[in-house]
Amino acid sequence: MKYKINPTIAAGDSLPQPSVSRRQFVMGAASAGALIGLSGSPLSWGAANSPKLTERQTLSGKHFDLDIGYQPVNFTGKSRIATAVNGSVPGPILRWKEGDDITLRVRNHLAHDSSIHWHGMILPAEMDGVPGMSFAGIKPGEHFDYAFKVQQSGTYWYHSHSGFQEQTGVYGAIVIEPRDSDPVSYDRDYVVQLSDWSDEVPEDIYAKLKKRGDYYNFNERTAGDLWRDIKEKGLSNTWSERSMWNQMRMSERDIADVTAYTYTYLMNGATPEQGWTGLFKRGEKIRLRFINSAAMTMFDVRIPGLKMTVVAADGQNVEPFTIDEFRIGVAETYDVVVEPSDDSAYCVFAQSIDRSGFSRGTLSANPALSAAIPNMDPAPVLTHRDMGMAMAGMNHGDQNMGGMAGMDHSQHNMGSMKEMDHSGHDMRNMKGMDHSQHDMAAMSMPMPAPLGKAGFGSNSEIAHVKTEFGPQVDARANSPQNGLDDPGIGLRDHQQLYGRKVLRYSQLRNLYPTQDRREPSREIQLHLTGNMHRYMWSVNGIPFADAKPLALSFGERVRITLVNDSMMTHPIHLHGVWSELETGDPEYIPRKHTIMVQPGSKISYLVTADALGRWAYHCHLLYHMPGMMREVRISHKGGVA
Repeated sequence: MKYKINPTIAAGDSLPQPSVSRRQFVMGAASAGALIGLSGSPLSWGAANSPKLTERQTLSGKHFDLDIGYQPVNFTGKSRIATAVNGSVPGPILRWKEGDDITLRVRNHLAHDSSIHWHGMILPAEMDGVPGMSFAGIKPGEHFDYAFKVQQSGTYWYHSHSGFQEQTGVYGAIVIEPRDSDPVSYDRDYVVQLSDWSDEVPEDIYAKLKKRGDYYNFNERTAGDLWRDIKEKGLSNTWSERSMWNQMRMSERDIADVTAYTYTYLMNGATPEQGWTGLFKRGEKIRLRFINSAAMTMFDVRIPGLKMTVVAADGQNVEPFTIDEFRIGVAETYDVVVEPSDDSAYCVFAQSIDRSGFSRGTLSANPALSAAIPNMDPAPVLTHRDMGMAMAGMNHGDQNMGGMAGMDHSQHNMGSMKEMDHSGHDMRNMKGMDHSQHDMAAMSMPMPAPLGKAGFGSNSEIAHVKTEFGPQVDARANSPQNGLDDPGIGLRDHQQLYGRKVLRYSQLRNLYPTQDRREPSREIQLHLTGNMHRYMWSVNGIPFADAKPLALSFGERVRITLVNDSMMTHPIHLHGVWSELETGDPEYIPRKHTIMVQPGSKISYLVTADALGRWAYHCHLLYHMPGMMREVRISHKGGVA
């Protein structure tokens, strides 16, 4: 069956649309994010083929047919066009079995190229689904046959890697049954897929961010905030603090680039007003497979009244541990088990990192029961810790920027601020800070630090390369915090304030022994860089278009240390191979495919280059990806990274 492509329709547009520019026709439908449970028909289908979707479709077996096409949706009271898989957003849940040989025929019914990437899957490079690296993409009206052996089990997901289609709906869940018995015991199993939807065309969102990086941020300081600070901290301290932020041209409230001003947050395709519902019987163990398929939103998840036992991270089984709350970065997955002890209803609550909105669902023993929706937590505020500054006596709490004992914050004497670096600002009277844009030409690429048992990521010097100096980079962290034990901005004091235990990466311990126990032969330090005001993102100050590939030799073991020089959280995804997080226990290293790097922090992981080919390596925030991306080439020749 073929779809009839209507060139006047682009993803995110209103319905009907009488005309469209060439740019909208070529690029407008290259996005992602919509609704399940939508009555009606996909836009390009005939009436006889219109599915009546009342619940999310699940496909299982070894052979699959997936169709990417246009779909009318309505999340906000306005009709828009999404790009959907098999007529629904999210797309169908795919259930596979470890060890099976899978084939998937993906047909493109859009007016432009498309693709599907199988996120977190270990497979041949030509099946990875990244246009320009793995394959040429799927042309309009054509199809591509993916074929590979399933080599793992757990919770994963799929999404388009073409343009911005991920924002307009091309994403879905993957659940893989283990070949042997499942080490996790449960009675009921639900996928909980989080995402963000905008009625705006993604290209328009990106264009607004390029003109003004804080376009969607409506949580900036007000006169009331200034008056409160003066009362709490005094005029002198407040003046010094404001002067510092103003001179750096930074805002402590730049938490998320895109907010609920334009986004509606979805849970399994349901809006907060609708809510998703999962039923259970008293005494059952319920496995919840959380997937963050958002384009730009990190969520903080909790279920008031229920403890959550974490049993898997990014599809990989971990030693179970109990928490009350966790942050899930874009593209991450977490499996948790909950055990309701009564017939009550419980709210599954996922608030955005900037607290501008939320998605929600209900676990209930009775479909007639509903659960109270909790209030969102206060919006977090960035601190000097999030700049990668080392300051003795400083209070690093999320809400307190005033507890810096013995420090002089006057705008003429800030010598106590050690190791701070914000290029492009006239603050050269700050000792230990580097702001020069003109005298760095002599800097050369630093040689890797010598390896030791303690690990490069924990104790090596931070080395900034010459390409990090220029207008494309507005800050550099010289004393980054260790991000391993940091739950993230806005969560650090939750146990103290609310009695909620929050997940930390340092708690992850693989359920099975580490497979590759070799010490790495070398390490690579990469800096996540950008200029927020110009909305320029890069790695080591170099955008993807100008960057050389990162070369690895087949079979080698390397350590990668990521240093976040920016004040935003970046979820970093390396295709094709596992990122083995260095938690301090080399015997049971947790394996992840996506790793969050906190603002002004560093984190390290080990990589075994056991997959030949060209692989994408990038920030999974969709509008950061065009710049903050590298190609990784694994070959028998290898090379110097």
